[in-house]
Amino acid sequence: MSTKRVHGHLLPPATAVWNGYPVGVWMKNQRTAGRLADTIAQRREAGLPVGSTAGALSEERRDALEAIDPSWCPSWPVVWQRSYQLCRRLIEDGQQLPVVPGEVSVQGEDFGAWVQAQRLNWDQLLPAQAWMLEHMLHLTPADPEERPQAPRTQADKWAVNLRAARQFHAREGDLHVPRKAVERLTDPDGTVTEVKLGQFVDNARRRAGKLTEDRRAELDALGMRW
Repeated sequence: MSTKRVHGHLLPPATAVWNGYPVGVWMKNQRTAGRLADTIAQRREAGLPVGSTAGALSEERRDALEAIDPSWCPSWPVVWQRSYQLCRRLIEDGQQLPVVPGEVSVQGEDFGAWVQAQRLNWDQLLPAQAWMLEHMLHLTPADPEERPQAPRTQADKWAVNLRAARQFHAREGDLHVPRKAVERLTDPDGTVTEVKLGQFVDNARRRAGKLTEDRRAELDALGMRW
């Protein structure tokens, strides 16, 4: 099958067409037949009723597909195996795997996004997948500092905005904040956070009726003009 020589794998998406032939659908059907054959073999080995074997892949056909690409019917999603195969081919060609999404895409697969997803979700991989990534692609789980920060809660966001409001009040003596004003907060570790304070104050004023008594009181203490 020529698609293996050209693309480096026998894992076409279901929509793939090769020289007018729907090879993607055909391969999907072969995988379904192969998994059915595996299920029948497992039931037979366990001494359970097998039933009809219609639609199961024959050993002859399985051997023919294995000879083309041993990974033609993975235990995990085909799209994962396809990305793995393409990344491995990139390494074999002497190139570096991208680690940033959008840098390199082949056959519709964004290598950087895929690599990033594997490292961030390492704990969700099967042992065999983790072994392949570590030993064949030389990837490792993402370090804690590489993981994106969890989304802040509404309470966290309020606390940051209120801190900016208090900083402005301490410096200016009031809370008469221009609509486009941005307040810069500096943490002890040197991290700088820019807060759109003018927008916050304006939104708080327009949503005054929906604020809790505690939040209104916090702004009142800074001279908020409702």
